[in-house]
Amino acid sequence: MKLEDYAWNKHEQKLKEEQTEFKHSNPKIKIIDNTELRNKIEEALEKIPQKLVAEWTLKVATPYLDYLDDHLKDDSRIHLGIETLQKRIDGSIRASDLRKVGFVVNELAKESKSDISKYSARSFAQAIATGHMRGHALVSSDYAIKATNVLTDNSTDSSTKERERQLNLIHEVILTPPDLQA
Repeated sequence: MKLEDYAWNKHEQKLKEEQTEFKHSNPKIKIIDNTELRNKIEEALEKIPQKLVAEWTLKVATPYLDYLDDHLKDDSRIHLGIETLQKRIDGSIRASDLRKVGFVVNELAKESKSDISKYSARSFAQAIATGHMRGHALVSSDYAIKATNVLTDNSTDSSTKERERQLNLIHEVILTPPDLQA
């Protein structure tokens, strides 16, 4: 895969070019998780272009929008974020345009009153930010796990099921042509 496909961001391209061996990352937030499945996801994401990483991350995060606080569920910033990320994926806007919208979308988390809404909104905001830097994808995924932790009183079975869903979504994004994706 060409570096330009791996990452749209020059910094991430340089890091990939200089990488001598792959190392798993640690979550940036405290979560109850299935580390083995998280590692498999991280390895799989390394092998696909940023365009598909962004599509995958959106599929990971959007189901959690159902858990936003009522006053945020129909917020226009949700549609704005999805539309802007799609434009970035299509190559019709610049990263700087997407970043501006990302800051707007991040306000959903700041305006959340419940923890589940806050973590769901953060997962979504990080998904949108994936159009700027692919490194946001795993953070979005981890926030989905954090939301799952809140929903299920830290059930490791539930976080394992969520990681399995995320892993299945990678295969779905890779195997489904973009014009047939829902």
